[in-house]
Amino acid sequence: MKQLYAAGLMLAMTGAHAATQTVDCGRLLDVKSGAWRERVSIVVENGVVKSVGPMTQAPGNIDLSRHACLPGLIDMHVHLTGETQPVVDSYRDRLTADTSDLAYRSIKYAQRTLLAGFTTVRDLGAQDGLNVSLKRAIAAGDVPGPRMYTAGKSIATTGGHADPTNNLSHFLGEKIGTPGPEQGVIDSPEQGRQAVRARYKEGADLIKITATGGVLSQAANGHNSQYTEDELKAIVDTAKDYGFRVAAHAHGAEGMKRALRAGVDSIEHGTLMDDETIALFKKTGHWYVPTISAGRYVADKAKIDGYYSALVQPKAAAIGPQLQATFARAHKAGVKIAFGTDAGVFPHGENAKEFGYMVEAGMSPVEAIRAATVHAANLLDQSKRLGSVEAGFAADIIAVEGDPLRDVKLLEQVKFVMKEGVVYKKP
Repeated sequence: MKQLYAAGLMLAMTGAHAATQTVDCGRLLDVKSGAWRERVSIVVENGVVKSVGPMTQAPGNIDLSRHACLPGLIDMHVHLTGETQPVVDSYRDRLTADTSDLAYRSIKYAQRTLLAGFTTVRDLGAQDGLNVSLKRAIAAGDVPGPRMYTAGKSIATTGGHADPTNNLSHFLGEKIGTPGPEQGVIDSPEQGRQAVRARYKEGADLIKITATGGVLSQAANGHNSQYTEDELKAIVDTAKDYGFRVAAHAHGAEGMKRALRAGVDSIEHGTLMDDETIALFKKTGHWYVPTISAGRYVADKAKIDGYYSALVQPKAAAIGPQLQATFARAHKAGVKIAFGTDAGVFPHGENAKEFGYMVEAGMSPVEAIRAATVHAANLLDQSKRLGSVEAGFAADIIAVEGDPLRDVKLLEQVKFVMKEGVVYKKP
């Protein structure tokens, strides 16, 4: 495994890939039709798919003739600059870890994600511009990792989920000061507009707001509404001026309704959505990103005394177990769903477990795969470049042994990963 990481690192650092190469696949999933294409060759030129046709098996081709190939997977909700840990370690990090320490750690999280078959991610919030810097390092070939679309710093209200000063001592609070729009904390429509512009300056690709309380923030309520409708409208309208989509973290129904009415593009988690919320999803055509994996993980960890703080533990125990059932209701009602996990809340690299949870809740394997390919690409506004293996698309290709349409959990055992024509993992 160490050799594999090293090889991937060298490839990424040099940007090395053959100008033209051919991948022979025993079968290739056409994600749009849901059908397998048998014995195909994918010609890749300068990181882009040039053609897909009958298998040639010429000398020098990449031999995946015993494998099933799919497009690189897309996770629409990750946090690559951090990872779950017990509360005592989390508090220690807040006191002792520098931004540079967190930056170096994020390299292994990016590597794990890529080697798990996720060639594109949407990173929805980090402090100090870390996710923006990681995105740039990956794009430059300095660090191996998935293609990133980043929100920069999540935007919160004072005391809300993503206010970085929640529950600090008076001493620390006085030293840090009161965060404002530049730090992603707002309390008026005008400050909301300022915060969006600060994310633009920061180098973000989209806006993330925390429309309700959250599970892991050091605050008592995990689902209350935390914005007025005029604040939400100011943020969304300003975001559209800058060409940003807006993702809204939300657990409580009222916060979701306000966010959907304001015009956000996606609701993340959506735990306590009610029938009225589902009707609003259907009316607006906005997307739901479920993050079942995070719900399952925090529910399990809430049973361990001391893993979470006294504020977080009851929220994790109450909200976490409900996500999968909410997903089942939303899917049955026909809400548009894009794949997302909230990786970082659980260990990076385990993203594909989400497929199994989605299928357990009633979604077919092919629809779960579409959620992580064509549907996710649509939400990213990249439907002509990502999410499918066809001419003109980025050469993001993964492979597994067996048939993931029969056993979707095979996607937890990806054997081959190519991103933009660079091979990072081979059988």
